Amino acid sequence: MAKTMEQLMELIDKIPNEKAKAGEFILPELMAIAIAHEVLNDDIVFAGTGLPMVGIMAANMLNAPNAVLIYESGVCDGKTMHVPMSVADQRAANLASTLGGLVDTFGYYLQQGFVTLGFLGGAAIDKYGGVNVTSIGDYYAPAHRFTGSGGNSDIGSMSKRVAYIILQEKRRFLERNDYTTTPGWWCWDFKTREWKPKKEVWKGTPYADCGPCGVVTNMGVYRFDEKGIIYLETCHPGISVEKIKENCGFDLNVSKIKGETPNPTYKELFVLREFVDPELIFLPAKTEYPAAIKSIIG
Repeated sequence: MAKTMEQLMELIDKIPNEKAKAGEFILPELMAIAIAHEVLNDDIVFAGTGLPMVGIMAANMLNAPNAVLIYESGVCDGKTMHVPMSVADQRAANLASTLGGLVDTFGYYLQQGFVTLGFLGGAAIDKYGGVNVTSIGDYYAPAHRFTGSGGNSDIGSMSKRVAYIILQEKRRFLERNDYTTTPGWWCWDFKTREWKPKKEVWKGTPYADCGPCGVVTNMGVYRFDEKGIIYLETCHPGISVEKIKENCGFDLNVSKIKGETPNPTYKELFVLREFVDPELIFLPAKTEYPAAIKSIIG
């Protein structure tokens, strides 16, 4: 029997906050929850389309109920019950505090320094957190041209912290990008014509300390050290460190690894499946709940 939204809401606190077992969840669910854990309760979050939207919505219902969500289209502080298909989907405007446009989101919220966390994706990332969503190969005669920044550079440069969700392959995890759309912790100094730490190049600006705080891929979770270089923090269940290093285009630092990425809990999975993306717009599938959880749901 189908349940109403009100009936489902009443079930959230009844679902145990215990870790799900292997086979009871899929990898994109693990990634969405891992990125949701990046959100603090007082964050103002600027999210891009896709799993970033799934992650922030899950965080809003789980670990960061007071976080404010901003979409590029101009929606501020929407309380969407189901994930929008894009940042311009009007479902994102449900119970929003304000409805504006690009001038508001970029010119006011972002450029005025109000955004504390950006949620973004990318085609490729380098060891310093620089992201490419522009082109592969020579810029003027590329092997492949992507859709371009679409706000990626603005959000990635001006948010106080940035969390990325990226598919990990050797060709996507690089020493240096062919083209840097969004600078990471090292960037090009046009005065000296060399790569330098962002804190030196952008010294004296409000954005010198803005940059990536973490990366979630289909293989693991990554952080950045004091020199602005990426390192492996956790590997996803069933993924070995050796396989991760094979899918990395540089000598990855694995000395700080803490173990495996924690499995999502049954409560987190319930929120993802029943509230955030029940239509499977961004999550490709879902496994069955174990018998004990089924008995609670009814």
